[in-house]
Amino acid sequence: MFKDILNSKFGQYQAFTRRKVVEDQLISRGIKDGQVLEAMEKVKRHAFVDDYLRTRAYEDQPLPIAEGQTISQPYIVALMTELLALKGGEKVLEIGTGSGYQTAVLAELAKEIYTIEFFQSLAEKAKTVLAAEGYSNILYRTGDGAAGWPDRAPYEAIIVTCAAASVPKALFEQLADKGRLVAPTGLEGSQRLMLYTKTGAEIKETFITEVRFVPMLKAGGLED
Repeated sequence: MFKDILNSKFGQYQAFTRRKVVEDQLISRGIKDGQVLEAMEKVKRHAFVDDYLRTRAYEDQPLPIAEGQTISQPYIVALMTELLALKGGEKVLEIGTGSGYQTAVLAELAKEIYTIEFFQSLAEKAKTVLAAEGYSNILYRTGDGAAGWPDRAPYEAIIVTCAAASVPKALFEQLADKGRLVAPTGLEGSQRLMLYTKTGAEIKETFITEVRFVPMLKAGGLED
């Protein structure tokens, strides 16, 4: 009984904290999409970090996860998601499953999520957590993200959560007409978050903000 009471109190505290994140970290910094804000309030970021970091789960900063990777700060997750302009019926390709936190936010907003993770250990852990959180509209693949997932293309939206010098050509090829792709580009210390929109054969690019992401990996080293 006492344990149940503690769990209930903890759940109430976390829900309150997520509301504060939406108010203090997202709305105050310009996130306007109501559906994105609802998803950010609903998704439990503490479920995607190790136990020793749970008390820091809602800080406005990235946190470490296994394999030298990170879970992005809530604001960046919300910003990148808002840029995709999801309406609910999309197929979304995510490059870099990581902890699964961004994946969960996408799964709240789109019809199908296809997510690729370089590290098998991260992919398995994220899949377990996402299943425990009740998500059933996610398909998983492990390997190099630069090649995308061509047999399930095209995608109305693509999100890349690791940085390469430039967006791999294969991802643009798998983006649907009128689709949107959000990705960080550039070398460490000089990365730019970019929004790309595709109209026929034309790709329009828009600079959003300076960012800092882990590098995109491929077998044998970094993605060029």
